Amino acid sequence: MARYQIILAYDGTHFLGSQRQAASRTVQGELEKALCKLGWDGQTVTLAGRTDTGTHASGQVAAFDLDWGHGLDELHKALNAHLPDDMAVREVKVAADAFHPRFDASSRHYRYRLFCAGVRDPLRERYAWRVWPAVAELVPLAAIWPGTHDFAAFGSPPRSKGSTERTVLSAEWQNHGDEWTFDIQANAFLYRMVRRLVYVQVAVGQGRLPAETLVRALEKCPGSAGEVRKEVQSRVPASLAPASGLTLVEVRYDNLV
Repeated sequence: MARYQIILAYDGTHFLGSQRQAASRTVQGELEKALCKLGWDGQTVTLAGRTDTGTHASGQVAAFDLDWGHGLDELHKALNAHLPDDMAVREVKVAADAFHPRFDASSRHYRYRLFCAGVRDPLRERYAWRVWPAVAELVPLAAIWPGTHDFAAFGSPPRSKGSTERTVLSAEWQNHGDEWTFDIQANAFLYRMVRRLVYVQVAVGQGRLPAETLVRALEKCPGSAGEVRKEVQSRVPASLAPASGLTLVEVRYDNLV
């Protein structure tokens, strides 16, 4: 018996998210089905993070214990042989017995894609958000996010009354023609945080929201000034960018030897 760490890629279009749900098609559910065909009798597979319905991944990390009497290459091939076409294992390795994909992660990297077009484009909209009217310059907005901030205005904690403070390590917008890409890396993310950040930046880029609102929503306001902050946060749109444009690119484990 050994603990294995795998990197998963999947097209999230036809999954009701990553986490196992009764009577619903999920990434975790399909992986566990494949493992059962290899003799796995564990209770659950652990994932590095939860992705929403429709969200994609090229670097999701999962771990499981398996009594496997063959090599890593054979396990890699066997898993992919039993997984559906919209999932694939990219890498397999043996992990430490105590390894946990979520709790041991030092950072996560997400990428969001969008393009500006007045007419729908079925070949691109499966993996990107079509935005219209077109956005103006988005590149300077990425400088708002790095650092340790309270992101309460931009997402909700995974547990009730949990902390909404997160540390963003890097954020960057890139533009190529009518396409925009937003890359963000943080120690952890709030629920739906990346999609909210993208939506509000697009609102600024379209002239519907002043950038100052985003800056002020992150400012620390001690004591009675907290009421001022709540008032500012209330002006931040609660809408989300579509899940189809979001991809979990990488989970890093810098603290592991």
